[in-house]
Amino acid sequence: MFSDAWGNYKNILCVRLDNMGDVLMSQPAIRALKQSALGRQITLLTSSAGATVAPFIREVDAIISFDVPWVKTDEINGEQQLLALADKLRSRRFDAAAIFTSYSQNPLPAAMLCYQAGIKAVLGYCRENPYQLISHWLPDKEPLDYIVHEVRRQLELVETVGGATSDTALSLQVSEESRQTIQAKLVALGIRTDKQWLVLHAGVSEEKRRYPADEYITACRSLMEQGHKVVLTGSSSERSYVGEIAHRLGDGAVNLAGELSVAELIALIAAAPVLISNNTGPVHIAAAVGTPVVVLYAKTNPQHTPWKVLNRVLYFEVRPELRTKNRLLQSFPEVSAPRASPQAITTAVNELVRDELCESE
Repeated sequence: MFSDAWGNYKNILCVRLDNMGDVLMSQPAIRALKQSALGRQITLLTSSAGATVAPFIREVDAIISFDVPWVKTDEINGEQQLLALADKLRSRRFDAAAIFTSYSQNPLPAAMLCYQAGIKAVLGYCRENPYQLISHWLPDKEPLDYIVHEVRRQLELVETVGGATSDTALSLQVSEESRQTIQAKLVALGIRTDKQWLVLHAGVSEEKRRYPADEYITACRSLMEQGHKVVLTGSSSERSYVGEIAHRLGDGAVNLAGELSVAELIALIAAAPVLISNNTGPVHIAAAVGTPVVVLYAKTNPQHTPWKVLNRVLYFEVRPELRTKNRLLQSFPEVSAPRASPQAITTAVNELVRDELCESE
């Protein structure tokens, strides 16, 4: 309904201010905007976490990294830095901005930033009427009326301004250099890629989304008895936690937490036969590089499951003391099976490896 005006906009700001996985799930919508006008340039305004993966998204022409005060972050930017960001955005003379948010996020702070930057055409969801802050406004009906996958949510947003694409998959560019670096690391660690192996990403930024380490260990021991080697990944801050898991697994596991660049992590996941992970960024990296994934999914936000990749989603309860106070996130769809367990993880890995072999034959 807004597409006529947007057809002439060539310099577009896309705003996604949260995590790596959220940026990846916005990629198909960014692609739709990019492809719907000849010569259109896309600048992505994102967090420092989101900016780590953005260089590998081919649809993004430029990146502005900034940690805003209305999104959870370890970085602190004050009011002067925020005003300077508005000035920086104004200097880029954007024709329009698209604000990508999940249904639990308020778009108005980002809309105010665009307003201060002089961006007149702004697209976004909003639960209440934003008046002049969001010129192209879609009333947000999630989660009260329905819930759709995060990728679908953003695609439906840009469709209203003529953004369309036949390719709605996630996609990341993996350099040959990174592939060779990872291959060399695996060889040095004694991991033969022609044998059984997998990647386990046991860390996550929110404790409520972290599947218990003891149960990961039980599952991995079972898989190791079947001949699998386990490569553990994580951030540098997770190295001690992941290291303890690796220590308890013994000789069949190696710990690469804190040792990989984002490019190398992408290449490692691309090389892996299967990924086991909490519901976090590497799940969406796996979807973007076509690696089957077993995700241990805390019953929090149901719309972030793996997108268009072989997968098994295993659900577990969030401990009561860790549950959100946000009423929009307190209910979870009744369909939340199969349940997570070490046996379910082992079964899921074996099924995915078998299914992947069948697809490749």
